[in-house]
Amino acid sequence: MLTQLKVVNPATEETIQTLSCDTEASITEKFAKARAAQALWAGRTVEERVAIIAKFSQLLESNRDELAKTLTSEVGKPLQQSINEVNGARTRIGFFVEQSAKHLATETVFEAPGRVERIAYEPLGLAGVISAWNYPYLVGVNAVIPALIAGNAVIYKPSEFSTLTGLRIAALLHEAGVPKEVFATIVGDGSQGSALTSLHLDGVFFTGSVGTGRRIRKAVADRFIASGFELGGKDPVYVCEDVDVEKVAPAIADGVFYNNGQSCCSVERIYVREAIFDKFVDRFVAEVKSFKMGSPTENGVYLGPLTRSAQRETIQSQVDDAVKKGAKLLTGGKAAKGPGYYYEPTVLVNVNHAMTVMKEESFGPVIGIQKVANDDEAIRMMNDSTYGLTAGVYTPNAKRAHDLLARVNAGSAYWNCCDRVSPYLPWSGRQDSGLGSTLSHLGIRAFTKPKAYHLIS
Repeated sequence: MLTQLKVVNPATEETIQTLSCDTEASITEKFAKARAAQALWAGRTVEERVAIIAKFSQLLESNRDELAKTLTSEVGKPLQQSINEVNGARTRIGFFVEQSAKHLATETVFEAPGRVERIAYEPLGLAGVISAWNYPYLVGVNAVIPALIAGNAVIYKPSEFSTLTGLRIAALLHEAGVPKEVFATIVGDGSQGSALTSLHLDGVFFTGSVGTGRRIRKAVADRFIASGFELGGKDPVYVCEDVDVEKVAPAIADGVFYNNGQSCCSVERIYVREAIFDKFVDRFVAEVKSFKMGSPTENGVYLGPLTRSAQRETIQSQVDDAVKKGAKLLTGGKAAKGPGYYYEPTVLVNVNHAMTVMKEESFGPVIGIQKVANDDEAIRMMNDSTYGLTAGVYTPNAKRAHDLLARVNAGSAYWNCCDRVSPYLPWSGRQDSGLGSTLSHLGIRAFTKPKAYHLIS
């Protein structure tokens, strides 16, 4: 088990801080304390818990600049994007603050003389949340906030690549009024995560890679507990021939490269009709070449470093494979010189599904653009994937968009937009993109267990 965790700035490759990791003994102790404290926390009213979470949101606002700087220092995203993330987390918290009491209230579903039938939503108990580094505030909020509001205790393991941010989230939750035993944080890597999932939790919720998700699911398979898995994506977009290329190409470029493409819902494949293919590619590449890469603390920088050094090798392997098989490289295609985990924004054409860049998750600043002859070919290509998180269609024709999106196998369907999440809608994946839902009323109730009341008088 890892004993010391070095927090590295991906822009400079310098060590920011070295943290002591949790041990099996400390994890077990936190588990026991959380288990003992959960009933008292659940005994508070929903309104009391909601008020504490609302105060936490206020603390995010008052500490926003400091929180954003910490986030940028350890994951490398441009400072403005870190500020955007903290602001976005507050928006999601606002949804849970406004909606949770309604969706956690006991429902009367049938009533007749002498008989009443109700559904109550009770907390799971003790939930383990293993979070991701790419959007630690947004991903954390999706699980931690509804879990706490529902009356659960939470043991939270932030990614080893965003641990400082995870510790700040915990500190502000405690300052807002969540008891320390009710929200405990574990520091470490996958070995600490494995120790957590070996305990008798009442629910496990993970955001991260497909491989780690499979290992966690296997680890808890012999226990009938609640679980949720928000995993990867290979999200496609289809551009129809009737679009305004001047507007659509820059919007999709942002959907590809925002946060350096390090998002499960970043656009990772683009299919364009033959009639506008060249025009779309020219406008798209021009937009990509306008993106400023540099220090994430510098004004105007759109692309900072990748968070993990190893991801550069994954991206390079996909680019090399594509070029070897006949793809044409229009821009980028290599790591940037100098310190930091930088990789040039990369655009490939003449791509096909024999290439890994069109089949395997890239999670970085690279995109393949493929020409298609008609709608049927586009849908066939979009569905040719082991993933199923999001899919988008760009066309001014509403009926055409609806008909096309009805045929894609994805948890979220986008018309004239991409790389978007709303707290009012469930965030769920199909196939290798995951299991279960966060956000919406489904994401609130995901942290509860229903109890059926048969009341006969």
